[in-house]
Amino acid sequence: MFQRGFKTWCENVSVATRAELGLDQAEPLPASLVAESLGVVIMQPSEIVDLTPRHVRLLVETESDGWSAVTVGSGKRVIIITNPTHSVARTSSDIMHELAHLIIGHEPARVVVSPDMILAVRTYDQGQEEEAAWLSGCLLLPRPALLALSKARTPDAIACSDFGVSKALLNYRSNVTGVKSQMGHRRARRRA
Repeated sequence: MFQRGFKTWCENVSVATRAELGLDQAEPLPASLVAESLGVVIMQPSEIVDLTPRHVRLLVETESDGWSAVTVGSGKRVIIITNPTHSVARTSSDIMHELAHLIIGHEPARVVVSPDMILAVRTYDQGQEEEAAWLSGCLLLPRPALLALSKARTPDAIACSDFGVSKALLNYRSNVTGVKSQMGHRRARRRA
């Protein structure tokens, strides 16, 4: 699936990114802060000058579940356009996913917009998508943060709110990093 060492590299990038931004390795890392540090602008369809109100409505109302976020570049300027109908947690995850592609150095997918404003991705690399998903998860919820949350017995709702993530992502990361199992064993030993 991933090249040897990729998961460790992602955890290290997450910790290093926090350090560069003056954050502790267990602190929340807002996607907007990462975007700003990379010079990436985050916009919604309504903020795009050349889109008519009709086209914005088509994107937001008709295609609201058909897309989450898209990265577009114009020269040296990179813009991530987000779907405003999605939750804060999903938007955070979507933005971080797009930023992960940039951090890894993936070739951007080519997107075509038809005259009736239907988006179609022309290229798609499943391996790149999986890498970006893994890195974005590490950036949002690195192992040190998951350990700190578990040790403090932070309720899921508070952890999700503080880190701007969904409960599904919190549970997934706790499982795949082994934190849930590790802390469960530690608590069981203490009770014994």
